[in-house]
Amino acid sequence: MQKMLLTMVAAVFASPALAASGPFFSLSNTNFVVLLAFLLFVGFLIYVKVPTLLGKKLDERAANIKGELDEARALREEAQTLLASYERKQKDVQAQADRIVAQAKEEANAAAEEAKEEIKASIARRMQAAEEQIASAEARAIRDVRDQAVVVAVAAARDVIAKQMTAADGNALIDAAIADVEAKLH
Repeated sequence: MQKMLLTMVAAVFASPALAASGPFFSLSNTNFVVLLAFLLFVGFLIYVKVPTLLGKKLDERAANIKGELDEARALREEAQTLLASYERKQKDVQAQADRIVAQAKEEANAAAEEAKEEIKASIARRMQAAEEQIASAEARAIRDVRDQAVVVAVAAARDVIAKQMTAADGNALIDAAIADVEAKLH
């Protein structure tokens, strides 16, 4: 209220109002009329309690702003809590992923060792089979050589016997063989 009164006094003593010609407090002086209209307008605003309404509106606006700030603080705290929760979950998931990777590495190493053992066993089986095939081939080769030796020996014996034997010796051998077969059959 004092500020308004001070404003009115300053308006009355303002230098442009004093610069007008003629008496200032006359209705023919436009500056005086404008001053009176302004004072009446300000008085009407005070009578209608516009400053009080403006104060209430400003207080309401300040209360709304304070409420919005409080809500913003609450939302910020909630967001920080949620962020902390997600960070904890991310750490937990990272730890779980690390455990899974470590377990997978262990399983891969175990599988590799098992595969090595299986390969060693397979190589040993193949070596055994190869040795058996070699032994079988050796036995077959020895048998073939013996059979061939027998064939060669029989052929050589036949040649030798054929060269050394006479027809009479051959007939005597045939007669002896027939008699031997007859004796065994009866």
